[in-house]
Amino acid sequence: MRAPDWSVESLAPGRSLRALIIGAGMSGILAAHRLIQAGIEVQLIEKGKGIGGTWRENRYPGCRVDVPNHLYSYSFAARADWRQQFSAQPVLLKYFEDVAEDLAVTERVSFGVEVIDATWDEAQTCWHVRTRNADGVEHTHDAEIVVSAVGQLHRPMIPNFKGIESFAGPNFHTAEWDESVDLTGRKVLVVGAAASAVQCVPEIAKIASSLSVFQRTPNWFLPAPNYLDDIPEDARSAFMELPYLRAWYRLWLFWRLSDGLMAGTVPGPGNDLFRAVFTGYLMGEYAGHSDLYDAVLPEYPPFAKRVVLDDGSWARALTSEHVELVTSSIESVDETGIFTSDGRHHEADVIIWATGFEASQFLAPMQVYGRDGADLRARWGDDARAYLGVTVPDFPNFFCLYGPNTNLVANGSIIFFSECEVNHVLAALRVMLEAGASSIDCKPEVCAAYNVHIDAENDARVWGQASVSSWYRNAEGRVTQNWPGSLEEFWSLTRQADPADYRLR
Repeated sequence: MRAPDWSVESLAPGRSLRALIIGAGMSGILAAHRLIQAGIEVQLIEKGKGIGGTWRENRYPGCRVDVPNHLYSYSFAARADWRQQFSAQPVLLKYFEDVAEDLAVTERVSFGVEVIDATWDEAQTCWHVRTRNADGVEHTHDAEIVVSAVGQLHRPMIPNFKGIESFAGPNFHTAEWDESVDLTGRKVLVVGAAASAVQCVPEIAKIASSLSVFQRTPNWFLPAPNYLDDIPEDARSAFMELPYLRAWYRLWLFWRLSDGLMAGTVPGPGNDLFRAVFTGYLMGEYAGHSDLYDAVLPEYPPFAKRVVLDDGSWARALTSEHVELVTSSIESVDETGIFTSDGRHHEADVIIWATGFEASQFLAPMQVYGRDGADLRARWGDDARAYLGVTVPDFPNFFCLYGPNTNLVANGSIIFFSECEVNHVLAALRVMLEAGASSIDCKPEVCAAYNVHIDAENDARVWGQASVSSWYRNAEGRVTQNWPGSLEEFWSLTRQADPADYRLR
């Protein structure tokens, strides 16, 4: 992705613009860099204690990326010296910290500050953003532009099981890992069996005296025997000495791991082929363990939920003598463990919640009030809609990153997607400046037509089938999270902003 070829000064001499970015994770760093390049005054608000977003918050054992680093990295901050294809959390956190420092983004961040609300002022054509720091002190920031880079997966979800507050031992979410708790020789219960559990359970199994994993829905796995391996030294040297090779490799990964899988996301022969391959993998992993095989074989089609990369660690953990897979539903929690629907009591020293995030409320807990008092949370409810996932009618100069219908299930790097979104933010601001306007927001009819198209495309994918239940869908069954098309299509849609799509004032 290229830097903007314009600046505020070149398009509107003497004019200044202020942008407030909410969140200093992957998307926030990216947005700050590009807006600074365009000559916009940038400030970031971050509720955490440092740069990094999800890679700072998720510190559980085994946490690592599931997209190769040569693709899961900024186009403007490519690295040739990755030691592994799939880096662990500490490596990724340092990457984002280093990039933010090198680009002078870190110095613009206010840490330990949370946004209460943002209110559009039509008369002054700016946003008033109220914040609160860790000491409870409130402050109001004014900015012509607000960019929400809070992400979708930043509020851990712990089910409200009966008696959960009575458990006497430590219990915590994987995204709020308590490093003071030593699991060595302890009886551990892990509730959940999706991506974070698949990564942390093998590590916990190495040290716990007993481990029970509570599974509601099994996963499809993409075999990745080299998932934890280092990149060979000769390959690393070639990437460092031959930049064109590195660029070609990134492009090859882009196709192979991105749109190259899309044929399998539609019900039919392509998806059936993936089911056969993935089923064969599970048969091999659980040979001699027919009871476990039956429990881990999904009924839903591949790609209806995100497929999990696996080097065999999950099956090795579940087939260990001191590890049990529990498929009975949880009824309640008491002081010493968990009761399940089959009447059993599972004793625990520690309970770990690998139960995902509150994803349907995109911007919660902050409130956003747009033109004429429009309440974004009330308008969206659990049915969030935006144009290109970025702009919302009646919310001028307000832009979302990783907003509605921008999640990726089977095709590629979310960093690429975020770069596309930021490109569109800049394109929209350019349209505004060239028109001599002070605000820009998407026309309601354009947003509505776009979402009709998105809904139809999502309904045609396996994750949109009526029989599939997932966090991708709201209570009415509409897919609010996922992008259903190709990466090339999204790039094409976001690389420019059509003035006819927007209201300028």
